[in-house]
Amino acid sequence: MSRSSFRAAWLLLCLLSPTVCAGEEFGFNLAEFEKKELEWGGYLELKGEHLELHENSALGILRFYRDRPSTLDRFSTTLQLDGSFSRGAATLNWVLQGSAAQDDADWEDTAEVFEGYASLKASPHATFDLGKKVFKWGKGYAWNPAGFIDRAKDPDDPEQALEGFIGAGADLIKSFAGPLRNLAFTAVILPVWRGINEDFGDRDQVNLAAKLYLLYRDTDLDFIWYTGNSRSSRYGFDFSRNLATNLEIHGEVAHIPKQPKNILQPDNRVELREVTDTSYLLGVRYLGENDLTTIIEYYHNDDGYSEEELGRFYALVAEGYSRFLSSGSTTLLDQAAGLSQLYGRPQAGRNYLYARAVQKEPFDLLYFAPAITAIVNLDDRSFSVSPEAVYTGFTNWEMRLRFSLINGGYHTEHAEKQNSSRLELRLRYFF
Repeated sequence: MSRSSFRAAWLLLCLLSPTVCAGEEFGFNLAEFEKKELEWGGYLELKGEHLELHENSALGILRFYRDRPSTLDRFSTTLQLDGSFSRGAATLNWVLQGSAAQDDADWEDTAEVFEGYASLKASPHATFDLGKKVFKWGKGYAWNPAGFIDRAKDPDDPEQALEGFIGAGADLIKSFAGPLRNLAFTAVILPVWRGINEDFGDRDQVNLAAKLYLLYRDTDLDFIWYTGNSRSSRYGFDFSRNLATNLEIHGEVAHIPKQPKNILQPDNRVELREVTDTSYLLGVRYLGENDLTTIIEYYHNDDGYSEEELGRFYALVAEGYSRFLSSGSTTLLDQAAGLSQLYGRPQAGRNYLYARAVQKEPFDLLYFAPAITAIVNLDDRSFSVSPEAVYTGFTNWEMRLRFSLINGGYHTEHAEKQNSSRLELRLRYFF
């Protein structure tokens, strides 16, 4: 609202209700509502974890085959700084994170620029970006099969900040009065050179990605496309719609016509095949009258491995450990360690169910929010379940206590993970 418009509105209010203006002098500072040039914040986190390790699990053996502890304690600290600086049509955005962690076996520290990019709003309909950015393509909460130029989320904590990729992008936006209310087109150039996006794919390539967004009759629609030689070309689609004020449905699908895939054979050879992948997700989010928020998602990961294929990897680790004990040879364990980036990654299987329920201030307990999260491998029926409690009763402080139980049958995904349970206490101070 302009200053002249505000004066006119105030004069009209005085004429209609003189008692409003008859009291003490009214004060209103428009500058308080103007966007600041510099905005910044972040948090300092302290976290302690106690892990009960799975006995004879594949991933546990690969890390601790020389010395087999039954428990592991880890302490970590994280500092995250985020903010923006605006001047005219230009804005500089950043998310910086540094962390250090110590457990009974290792020390690890990192310092990363998660995001650091400049935006230029050339007009109300056009914005250009340059730098390192997280694009957040896809509508899924725990997974995003159509997030072609984003790193994968951690389904155990999907709201954590992610590291972006370096590129250049443009956003073009147009609004309409008919059933098609908004249209936006995003184009991104993503190079992979020495020292730039090397973990995205093959080097010395320039990749292109695009997304067409439509808001049609209260339904969000995205058509997504990626091409380049760093990764295989792929196509995606997602949608989101509120069926009621408290019920939302969403979904996404990704299709990769040709995708190289390493598959471990029964004789321990690794065969490179060219496969076609079609992954998809369907989910709902419901807010009950008692402030209970429920999220449920089904995820089919066509890029994952079947129950039989995962079983071959677990058998390779077991055979490798047996040979190490008998002869000291680590040949098979070394091979399995290399394959663990594929077979040991989170959600390496095919079909998953994610469910999360969060209750806000039950029984009128202010600033308290208990929750429970479950992730189930629908093929081998192994699972993780994580109850937690979050308390925010102190200004700028958040405390989370969480316990995770990870279990399954013989040679199932969750039973072959490193730990069988984890107790975590996380303390964050926001500034």
